Amino acid sequence: VPINESPCAQVTQAENEASYSSSSSLIPHPMEDVSISGTPSSSQCPQSASFSSTVTTGTSLSRSTEGSSIQEEMEKSDGGSTSQEEMEQSNLLDEKVELLINFLLQKYQMREPVTKADMIGNVVKEYKDDFLEILRSASERMELVFGLDVKEVDPINHSYTLANKLDLTYNGMLSDQQGMPKTGLLIIILGVIFMKGNCATEEEVWKVLNMMDIYSGRKHFIFGEPRRLITSDLVMEKYLEYQQVPTSDPPRYEFLWGPRAYAEVSKMKLLEFLAKIHGTNPKSFPSQYEEALRDEEERARARIEATAGTSAMASASSGFSHPY
Repeated sequence: VPINESPCAQVTQAENEASYSSSSSLIPHPMEDVSISGTPSSSQCPQSASFSSTVTTGTSLSRSTEGSSIQEEMEKSDGGSTSQEEMEQSNLLDEKVELLINFLLQKYQMREPVTKADMIGNVVKEYKDDFLEILRSASERMELVFGLDVKEVDPINHSYTLANKLDLTYNGMLSDQQGMPKTGLLIIILGVIFMKGNCATEEEVWKVLNMMDIYSGRKHFIFGEPRRLITSDLVMEKYLEYQQVPTSDPPRYEFLWGPRAYAEVSKMKLLEFLAKIHGTNPKSFPSQYEEALRDEEERARARIEATAGTSAMASASSGFSHPY
């Protein structure tokens, strides 16, 4: 990036403050309650689009709010009134959700598929009638916290596998002894950068992470020490770039996508994920949607060119012979 053309420099301080004005008041809520606190309109600067709803969803998956979704859904279905017996039942189901998440993570770390029978026999047990609800809640949290999709790969034998979201090749476990997948945090940071016009200041990134109960220098129960992870590990993995803001005094820093992120991450898939946790659709963010469409077109052209090149090489090879 040229020294006088930092992407972050194009966003004024006033725009940054406006972007976060709604974010500052957010509190943790489960995924089902997430709503837009000011959907970006076409008149907004694309580099100051709010990322607040994504933060709300992220905080719902912190330790203090895990296991609330089943209970709240029961309250909704009962018109807001839940008996003591029903609350105890929902708490037991929430415990099963947490146990299932741990079980699925173990299978992911061991690179083993998992079946419905495995999950019922080892975790769900006497609550097998509630299996689908427990699996749904566990899958949502796996997606948002760890960046993993729970996919049924064999409908006949009910076999499932955990797949890295957005097709990232990073397994998220290389840089931490705990072996916990870090892709969820990476996706959130890439989302912040994308929604901020492809560049986010360090202050902007940490403001989002702080709302997820992730603080610099404080070890997180999932992500470990976050500063090293995002300013060193993910930079070394080429997913992020971390650089000084040109001419800043005292020095300030900014984050951009790294070359590996540009190569692997579909902006449309990322926007679809962000829109999902906003409870809306990608077109609600017009400037980002247009950029994502252009990215899809470029990727399609690159695939066509690569296929054509491979076919041409194959034809040339088959047409070449050695007469004897």
